[in-house]
Amino acid sequence: MRIRRLKLTGFKSFVDPAELVIEPGLTGIVGPNGCGKSNLLEAIRWVMGEASAKSLRGGGMEDVIFAGTTARPARDFAEVSILLDQLDGNDAEVVRRIERGAGSAYRIDGRDVRQKDVALLFADAATGAHSPALVSQGRIGAIIAAKPTDRRAMLEEAAGIAGLHVRRRDAELKLRATEQNLERLDTLLGDMEARATALRRQARAAERYRLLSAEIRIAEGRLIYARWRDAAAQAEAAKREAEAADAAVATTADQQRRSGEAVSQATMKVAAARSAAQAAREVVASAGHRLETLRSELAALHRRITDVARLRDTLEHDRAREGALAADAAAAIARLTEEAETLAARAGEAEASRPALAARLGEAEVGLRDAEVALAQALAAEAA
Repeated sequence: MRIRRLKLTGFKSFVDPAELVIEPGLTGIVGPNGCGKSNLLEAIRWVMGEASAKSLRGGGMEDVIFAGTTARPARDFAEVSILLDQLDGNDAEVVRRIERGAGSAYRIDGRDVRQKDVALLFADAATGAHSPALVSQGRIGAIIAAKPTDRRAMLEEAAGIAGLHVRRRDAELKLRATEQNLERLDTLLGDMEARATALRRQARAAERYRLLSAEIRIAEGRLIYARWRDAAAQAEAAKREAEAADAAVATTADQQRRSGEAVSQATMKVAAARSAAQAAREVVASAGHRLETLRSELAALHRRITDVARLRDTLEHDRAREGALAADAAAAIARLTEEAETLAARAGEAEASRPALAARLGEAEVGLRDAEVALAQALAAEAA
């Protein structure tokens, strides 16, 4: 594998897009301190999958994005692409892009891939982000003072078997994961056996429950039918009772109507009786007044008769003395006698009509009492 081209955009000090073409032979980059020579090596390591920000001289992975200066604003992303010339003659372009707050993304020939895929690609070519071929500041001293394990890793990478070790490590991790999955599967199988046993018991219980439920449904159906039959009988009885009650209500309403009519008739009779009684009272009062008048007239007549008698006696005693007035006195006496007889006849008629009026008044009072009794009976019947 050979690197043919390196493109940087917004990576550390390379704020503007920059492209480095590596031609066959020896390519060197020279410049004063701080011009960004180390940034090129770090860009190569970063695009190869470097995950440690400390090895890139930063506190966080987003520190590789151009932070800005007084004259240039900060960038929101950084992108590095590397064009590789593989041993099979095909070219491969690896791109890594990072955005603030979004993390890194890898692409190989335009396809989104994982960091692991990029690491395997470079491991198969006996290189990578930690390859000893990438010598940075202080790296020579670290190689000289390297531990046996680190030297072994460098020798394996130089021999081109680093990719095999990566794959072997992945395979071991997968085997361990598989073993853990098998252990979990055994545990799950044990749980499943226990659950299957419990489910068998539950199935037997469910079958028994189904049979009992069927019997319960049959019993409930019979019970519901019996209740329905009793309810139908009760409903029929209630219907008959309702019909009887309706008939009783109709009879009572008819009786009430008749009672109302009787009350109305009794009220009319009572009113008529009261009118008759009032008329009788008026007649009695008039007869009484008339009787009193006649009595007064009779008393006046008696007084006049007495006076006449006294005068007659006086006249008889004075006849001799008043002979001349005898004819006049006799005529006066005759006239007064006729008036007395007339008054006596009228007084007799009044006395004769008085019992009839008293009888009519008694009958009116009896009729009034009978009407009041009928009214009380009608009111009691109506209240009942």
